Amino acid sequence: MREVFQQELREVQERLVEISELVTVAITNATEAFNESNVTLAEMVIAEDSKIDALASSLDELAINILALQQPVARDLRIVVTALRVSSSLERMGDIAEHIAQLARYRYPDKVVKKSLRQTFAEMGRLDVEIAKKLTVLLQTEDIALADEMRNDDDKIDELHVSVFDAVLGSHWKGEAVDTVDVTLASRYHERFADHAVSIAKKVQYLATGEWQGATAS
Repeated sequence: MREVFQQELREVQERLVEISELVTVAITNATEAFNESNVTLAEMVIAEDSKIDALASSLDELAINILALQQPVARDLRIVVTALRVSSSLERMGDIAEHIAQLARYRYPDKVVKKSLRQTFAEMGRLDVEIAKKLTVLLQTEDIALADEMRNDDDKIDELHVSVFDAVLGSHWKGEAVDTVDVTLASRYHERFADHAVSIAKKVQYLATGEWQGATAS
């Protein structure tokens, strides 16, 4: 029974990595679709989101069964509880990637943002993809040094997010109301994607060390 239990715990961690890999693909394709007005990629992200949802739901069922049948303690318990919380955040990250892709599809063949902000959004997208890649490695290795790197990347995205709001509220902004709404939503999506990744990183730090690092994204 102990061997079966350990195999189940390994499966939990492997499934988290699998979902994280799919989220990385989703945000990579979503940001490219957004920045390049690629409707084919946008529709691919939208269609694939259900796979992330299904895997997250399946992982939750496995974790709940382990809690009910195996009654884990100490680190084993932390693995299962952390998995339940992480799967929820990963599912939300997939949803955010889908939202970014939906903006690209809705505005096709036009680009979502005005030329003056395209470089800003390209950098936000690049940082989101980097954070997603680091998150996958973090889930594989529990190398908590990656959590610090992710927080630094998140700080950069926060600064870009503020700069977008400064731009649309400034006197030089010439966009229509729909442009302002699109840009505001898109910036928020990019920022929240990174926030959820950093939230997961804190949970992995807890798993690795047994010490909580602070509040998480909701």
